[in-house]
Amino acid sequence: MASDTGADLAGPGAGGAAAPGGVAAPAPPGSAADAADPAEARRRERRSRRYRRDVRWSPYAFVAPFFLFFAAFGLFPLLYTGWASLHQVELTAPNDMRWVGLRNFSRLLSDEFFWNALRNTFTIGVISTVPQLLIALGIAHLLNYKLRGSMFFRVAVLTPYATSVAAATLVFVLLFGRDYGMVNWALGQAGLGPVDWQNGTWTSQFAVSTIVVWRWTGYNALIYLAAMQAVPPDLYESAALDGASRWQQFRHVTVPALRPTILFTCVVSTIGATQLFGEPLLFNGGAGATGGSDHQFQTLGLYLYEQGWVNLHLGRASAIAWAMFLILLLIGAVNWLVSRALRKETS
Repeated sequence: MASDTGADLAGPGAGGAAAPGGVAAPAPPGSAADAADPAEARRRERRSRRYRRDVRWSPYAFVAPFFLFFAAFGLFPLLYTGWASLHQVELTAPNDMRWVGLRNFSRLLSDEFFWNALRNTFTIGVISTVPQLLIALGIAHLLNYKLRGSMFFRVAVLTPYATSVAAATLVFVLLFGRDYGMVNWALGQAGLGPVDWQNGTWTSQFAVSTIVVWRWTGYNALIYLAAMQAVPPDLYESAALDGASRWQQFRHVTVPALRPTILFTCVVSTIGATQLFGEPLLFNGGAGATGGSDHQFQTLGLYLYEQGWVNLHLGRASAIAWAMFLILLLIGAVNWLVSRALRKETS
């Protein structure tokens, strides 16, 4: 009897842990069962190594496609453009490069067309960005209240963003037509004379800016609306108990809470204005990338296209592209300084 009891006590340790129903569970690696079956031990070890490799390297495999596409379509064009900007090279013979150093960049400093494009880009950017963000903030404030059919209005304000830039610009070209445009017709009804929107400096820049405002206001409004809905309702309730009107709540509660979002939209809109290309190109009709008869609304994007794909000067176009890249870096640095100052104020 004593020997039987001893065998029962020794059984689980020797043959594996007892499982419910009296069935022995699989023995862990390095147990007596593995010692008795070396082949099973090797199979367990191989499975363990595969598992460790899978846990370690699978995340890199999942993100690898992004880095491959970024290297092919982002990093390589950037580096190749920087290399081409240091050479005299034509688009008709891209492999025939002659080293000129920083000559392409120094020519930009004395190129009146480059400075004209830079001024136009800045002017159109200001005319389009400031009204766009102010209107978007007002629309988001209205949509933040409980309205009947609010989902319909939210989809409606996003419709211009989903519209093709070509279709939108062609419609605005008809609206701002000199002889038969609806805008001049409305001015005539008000007793004002027709305006040559395309050939004037300020009028053409204003017309191009209206296209940008129309397309991007709804997009920014939804960004502001999402940020507004993250503001704690207790702040509005406390302000209402203190006797604050809706306008005062908007000024002293909503706008301060939206400062990081407003800064983000300002930076993104400024970057978009720096890269503006489709609207001024199509607004010029079939005249190409000149930006009007007197280059009155030629942006940096149009000037780059004119130099590289019209005049076939690939080296100069690359220098313009890198100049735009440096401008965007400057915008990013300003954004970082302003955001750091805002964090210091709130901390």
